[in-house]
Amino acid sequence: MTIDSSHGSEYLEQYVIRFAPGRSQPRSLTGRQELLYVASGTGALTVGDNQYALEPAMGVYLVDGDRYEVENPGPAELVIVSVEAPQEQHRKVDPKRRTVRYADQPPLEAGADREFRYLVNQDVGCLDITQFVGEIPPGRAPMHSHFYDEIVYVLDGEGTLHLDGRETPIGPGSAMHLRPLVEHCLENTGKGSMKVLGVFHPSGDPASRASEES
Repeated sequence: MTIDSSHGSEYLEQYVIRFAPGRSQPRSLTGRQELLYVASGTGALTVGDNQYALEPAMGVYLVDGDRYEVENPGPAELVIVSVEAPQEQHRKVDPKRRTVRYADQPPLEAGADREFRYLVNQDVGCLDITQFVGEIPPGRAPMHSHFYDEIVYVLDGEGTLHLDGRETPIGPGSAMHLRPLVEHCLENTGKGSMKVLGVFHPSGDPASRASEES
């Protein structure tokens, strides 16, 4: 567990799950939905009668009533970042669209040379929450806030989180909860792009702003 209600996130819960080689025990979702992101490793996901290949930078959508297992052929660990939330709206998932590859999604502008790509969103039937991967260039954007409640996980790069008057170093594996309407900034202090995984509620556009410094 990386983010839950003890961190102020009442709706979204984030886990980092490390699968050793082998097949997991079955897991069932009741009243909840789960968005997976494959951080590293490869494997297979079985949901009912359907099986899906898992590869790095892939998003996966699981819904209330799903029962699934994960298999890791090894020898490396399979690392998955999971975010769970209550299932508010339920639309049947098209088995062909349950997984989304980052490489297949178009890059979209988020301002100040930043870009993002949707993974799991309303296009695959997820109406309550949005999962995306964003790229932050070196430097610092203005302080800003969003209307939505968000959990962010750093995939690659080094930087500083500016939040609540504090500056916190962040890097791969850092997780943070960004409350609605609270101004913040993720500064990239490295020379290359910082890549982050974001999940927010309610669903919408990651580039939207409630406020921004001029």
